[in-house]
Amino acid sequence: MTNGATALLVDGKNVEITLPELSLVVLVGASGSGKSTFARKHFKPTEILSSDACRALVSDNENDQSVTTAAFEVLHYIAGKRLALGKLVVVDATNVQRDARRSLLRLAREYHVIPMAVVLDLPERLCRDRNAHRSDRNFGSHVVRNQVRQLRRSLRSLRREGFRQVHVLKTPDEVDSATFVRQPMWTDKRIETGPFDIIGDIHGCFEETRSLLARLGYTVSESTRESGIRYSATPPDGRRAVFVGDLVDRGPDSPGVLRLVMDMVEDGVAICVPGNHEAKLLRKLSGRNVQLTHGLAETIEQLEGESEAFIDRVKSFIAGLISHYVFDRGRLVVAHAGMKEAFQGRGSGAVRAFALYGETTGETDEYGLPVRYDWASEYRGDAMVVYGHTPVAEAEWLNNTICIDTGCVFGGNLTALRYPEKELVQVPAVRCHYEPVRPLAAEEPSSLAAQHEHDDMLDIQDVLGKRASRPNGAGP
Repeated sequence: MTNGATALLVDGKNVEITLPELSLVVLVGASGSGKSTFARKHFKPTEILSSDACRALVSDNENDQSVTTAAFEVLHYIAGKRLALGKLVVVDATNVQRDARRSLLRLAREYHVIPMAVVLDLPERLCRDRNAHRSDRNFGSHVVRNQVRQLRRSLRSLRREGFRQVHVLKTPDEVDSATFVRQPMWTDKRIETGPFDIIGDIHGCFEETRSLLARLGYTVSESTRESGIRYSATPPDGRRAVFVGDLVDRGPDSPGVLRLVMDMVEDGVAICVPGNHEAKLLRKLSGRNVQLTHGLAETIEQLEGESEAFIDRVKSFIAGLISHYVFDRGRLVVAHAGMKEAFQGRGSGAVRAFALYGETTGETDEYGLPVRYDWASEYRGDAMVVYGHTPVAEAEWLNNTICIDTGCVFGGNLTALRYPEKELVQVPAVRCHYEPVRPLAAEEPSSLAAQHEHDDMLDIQDVLGKRASRPNGAGP
């Protein structure tokens, strides 16, 4: 396999390809390479959208090249409808030209699904011989020759074009032995039903975190090892903690919070999604040029006393965090800044950016903070969405969503939501650790206005443009 493919050769023969369930699979191959046979072998008839079949739909003749434009309009329309419903789409067409692939990649971006290219790069002579035995393939050999050349020129650019996975099959044996292993999206934890204790933005408030866990019934113990302090947490009644991100910055002990949360996640008693502060910390620790503002300077100073092994562990932990999760058969969604219905369970740079930052209007308020779109006021989804990021004086329900960042670091409370009970549990801040730009007392209880900073737009562009390695070969 070449060009970043994640297919595996087993015993030199069997090719196993991991297929995220919410994908747009683009078959790429010259006429005669066996794309249609390959598609029928591995996918349901309803999952396959064939350019030939669409030509037949509009003209009663699948070989009528004069209706190609209309046929692809039909194909793209059906593909969009399926992707909107979260259904797998497999496009059976030559797709050897970049323009043809560009329109399909645009569909994948629009519906926030994983674009995958499966390339049947078989010898030109084999393709010509196969076409010679088909009465409906009476075009000249130059057509196949041109398609093979276009395909070969495309191989190195498929990743750059935007395909998140590329699998290249070069021989009939590889094509015949290929299998697909379907996996849920990395955001999909629908089989995990809880009960959960979802904990809002901590921002380095280690003492309050220990107090809140104790109030929730968790027993936390610590031991000293060569690598430093190690925490162990025993949850009550099989419960599990879910942290909504922004573990660090502003507060007095970000390393302690990181150590506790990482140990709990490692032990399987907690789950964590990333906040924008973790994303910025990772960029700093990775040597990127970021501004030491909004509490990051304090975190970096606190980390100076930690070992290189601990810093590496922090970097690995943050890099592995998934943008958001869908729990309990789709009834619960947890994300740092929220998650509108169209993004839930999907994967793209835009989804990750929304999970980290939410949406802004591009304007600023009288405090110099960004004005945010009030997505929760328009939310009508069936899933309960629990999030943080925008501090509020009190956590209140709005359209089946709730923000549980109650500004602990600013002298408010650290809040947890018990699920499925929908019970709020809080502990007060031991003091105001960081003076807020906008006083919490000035917030309306149900306000979703931003309390803490929104990283500058360069941070969002960085998330949208970055294509880091992620589970299932995909991103956010």
